[in-house]
Amino acid sequence: MGEQPIFTTRAHVFQIDPTTKKNWVPASKQAVTVSYFYDSTRNSYRIISVDGSKVIINSTITPNMTFTKTSQKFGQWADSRANTVFGLGFASEQLLTKFAEKFQEVKEAAKMAREKSQEKMETSSNHSQESGRETPSSTQASSMNGTDDEKISHGGPENAVLKSENDRLKTAVEQSNTNAKKWETELQTLRESNARLVDSLQESNANVEMWKKQVATYEEEGNQLRNKIAELETQCNEVNQEKERNAQLTVKVQKLEAELQDKEQELENLRKQAETIPQLMAECENLTAKLQTAEAANKDLAAKIEVLQGDVEDSQQKQGHMKMELKKFMDILDGKIDELHEVRQGLSKLGIDN
Repeated sequence: MGEQPIFTTRAHVFQIDPTTKKNWVPASKQAVTVSYFYDSTRNSYRIISVDGSKVIINSTITPNMTFTKTSQKFGQWADSRANTVFGLGFASEQLLTKFAEKFQEVKEAAKMAREKSQEKMETSSNHSQESGRETPSSTQASSMNGTDDEKISHGGPENAVLKSENDRLKTAVEQSNTNAKKWETELQTLRESNARLVDSLQESNANVEMWKKQVATYEEEGNQLRNKIAELETQCNEVNQEKERNAQLTVKVQKLEAELQDKEQELENLRKQAETIPQLMAECENLTAKLQTAEAANKDLAAKIEVLQGDVEDSQQKQGHMKMELKKFMDILDGKIDELHEVRQGLSKLGIDN
């Protein structure tokens, strides 16, 4: 089957600055594909990322590696073989969590694969040691025995075991040679990849220096533009202030013109009124004479009113006396009426009795 991808995501790739070991250097201009690969032949796991034709991540996962979340969307791990630290920036915290969980899973699988390979190596070494110990004894037994037929008859089962062990060791050696060739090929590929990575790193460092210069130039131009913008804003503010002043002055002028028109209208009215002043003076003199006549008449009327008030008071007193006498008369009349009523009742009784 060879090497197959088992998990794929997208992220921005960074590498630690080899000079300062503190700053991050972007390895890709944009988000790229980052994948976990499993090699069934070697039973190993790698993280690989390619930007175009350039390999930016080629990291074999070992049980000693640790993936660390440094923020909600950024994580990193150190690769001692590549002598660097890789950093990944994700679009969301969920993608970072999935990548970290997969890293832990692959790390455990790599640990189990290493333990199994060590067990196989120990088993092979034990078998080789046992076969080494059995070979002299069998040789000694064969030398101590008599004829070749006797040797075959006595050493048959042991020779079969030794033969099977030898065949197994040969197969293991052939497999190890095949793996060694594959590892040499992989090592050569890794060396070429490392060489390309070094070239890419040098190129990126050169690009970074060029970008730094461009950024410095852009910053200087930006500062100049900011200064110009500040000057223009100051001039615009002054112009706006002048416009506000002109608007205020225009409003004041309009108010003064309106007041001037009102004053002119009042002046015209006053002129018209001044033309009627002689007539008003004559009327005023006439009114004054009438007023004097009316005052004299008022005095006569006041005297007459006093006389009339005296007469009214006398008539009121007389009316009071008349009311008192009338009341007395009414009381006497009521008494007489009561007497007549009693007399009528007496007469009625007399008529009934008769």
